[in-house]
Amino acid sequence: MEYEKMLGVEAPKSWTHVVREVPTVTQEQRRKALEMTHYNEFAFPAGLLYIDCLSDSGTTSMTDTQWSAMFLADESYGRNKGYYVLLDAFRDVWERGDNQKRLINYIKEGVDKDDVEKMMDDVYLKDYEGGFINGGQYQLSRPNTFIVPQGRCAETLLFDVLKPLFAKRWPGKVFTIPSNAHFDTTEGNIKQMGNVPRNLFHKEVLFEVPESGKYEVNPFKGNMDIEKLLQLIEAVGVENVPLIYATVTNNSVCGQAVSMQNMREVSEIAHKYDIPFVMDGARWAENCYFIKMNEPGYADKSIAEIAKEMFSLFDVVSASLKKNGHSNMGGLLAFRDKGLFWKKFSEFNEDGSVKVDIGHLLKVRQISAYGNDSYGGMSGHDIMALAQGLYEEARFDYQDERVRQCQYLADALTKNGVPVVQPAGGHGVYIDVDRFFDYKRNHESFAGQALSLEMVHRYGIRCSELGDFSMEYDLKTPEQQKEVCNVVRLAINRSQFSKQHMDYIIAALTQLYQDRDTIPNLKITFGHTLPMRHFHAWLEPYAPTKEEMTDASHYDYWKSWTPEQF
Repeated sequence: MEYEKMLGVEAPKSWTHVVREVPTVTQEQRRKALEMTHYNEFAFPAGLLYIDCLSDSGTTSMTDTQWSAMFLADESYGRNKGYYVLLDAFRDVWERGDNQKRLINYIKEGVDKDDVEKMMDDVYLKDYEGGFINGGQYQLSRPNTFIVPQGRCAETLLFDVLKPLFAKRWPGKVFTIPSNAHFDTTEGNIKQMGNVPRNLFHKEVLFEVPESGKYEVNPFKGNMDIEKLLQLIEAVGVENVPLIYATVTNNSVCGQAVSMQNMREVSEIAHKYDIPFVMDGARWAENCYFIKMNEPGYADKSIAEIAKEMFSLFDVVSASLKKNGHSNMGGLLAFRDKGLFWKKFSEFNEDGSVKVDIGHLLKVRQISAYGNDSYGGMSGHDIMALAQGLYEEARFDYQDERVRQCQYLADALTKNGVPVVQPAGGHGVYIDVDRFFDYKRNHESFAGQALSLEMVHRYGIRCSELGDFSMEYDLKTPEQQKEVCNVVRLAINRSQFSKQHMDYIIAALTQLYQDRDTIPNLKITFGHTLPMRHFHAWLEPYAPTKEEMTDASHYDYWKSWTPEQF
């Protein structure tokens, strides 16, 4: 008999040997810091926090195997060993399924020192073509993989190269780029390019709460609305849609998953109209987990097998690997070798020969902005940690534990009456700001941002507003305003938080919900129209009106209030 099964609890799967102590910080100290940093949560010193849920980007507690891989790193400027290992790790987890080579083991086992011929044949000079990750001579003749420090850099690289190309081919034309929902940095890059981002998810499904009060379990609320996509293409004209995006999981739509069926349908539409299909793959592994758990036909498939099928539907991948690379640094832009994106944006001579290869244009820009192509602004240590981290993310047990931690937080908050989006996503829990304030606060009050800042002020917990303020509701057209989710995100850092952290968040947010009428509004005092304003704008609190109270009797609190009390 397995006696551990009789306990009714699971056996631990990991432990840590490192403890980081947190200083005791008073509310007054945090209030002063908020005032001095102009109420910008990105500028608030992390050392004054108890728990930081601002982002899950680059905040991962890396595994022992990642740390060991870092010791084997090669810091060479040109073609360090890790470069070859990293490219093959991408092939393993994105394109090979379970038929993996794991060339990283060559380095761990000392093959690089003991068998030079094997390294030359299997690693350094091995040719690959036809996928997202060319190798050997083909990565030189047809570059299609570009390492960068983070996902934002990948987006910037793509749009910095496409902008002059578009201006040359179609001067003065404004393009529309649809998505299930662009993240804030993607949207910012598209807008700086002079084009129009559109978010085509099922908003009515996302915030759905039936009359029973119980949430319907819809595991694929991140799906793109197919009808909206078709209507948009018809409305603006197919010639004015140069790319179609899908974010998996859908971060701006509360971390919700996207089904394989939905991605397949969008892919078919994109390719019917000869439009390259782009994946924002920052959280590719989490999305594969949800497909495995919830989509018919995938229960017996591994994360890597599902990833292979998912990536096969796309023409371009842009990814921050500070998420599902289980790493503190890294990003990637890649496009399919000789695929639709390459054909669409390269230039060809009359005889069909290549005149200007889009891959070479991207490579020139990559080298100019981020350094030599084989390190792309990353150290050799970062590269090796990322290569190992990709394999960590493809482990089912790891993904299962992570998702269940998020769901624990969401369920506890729901039980306490705090309005959060259900089910939880794979990387965080999202507060429904409009319901939090009983629909009393208007869009220009930026009350979600104030909620986030009060979590810092009162409880030392930093979260992230991803609603009216950061998604620039007040700067959008009425049509685009309908596509904004007014939410605050509690991002859960990978392999970092315990149940104690979760329970503290639950207690703090429950109390703040009960005291929500004591949360001020905010106004922007600097940076109102700056691109991606939430990273650097200044804010100032002001008292809400009696009409904005969920209980009018609470207005007495504000009669003698001053901003210095925030």
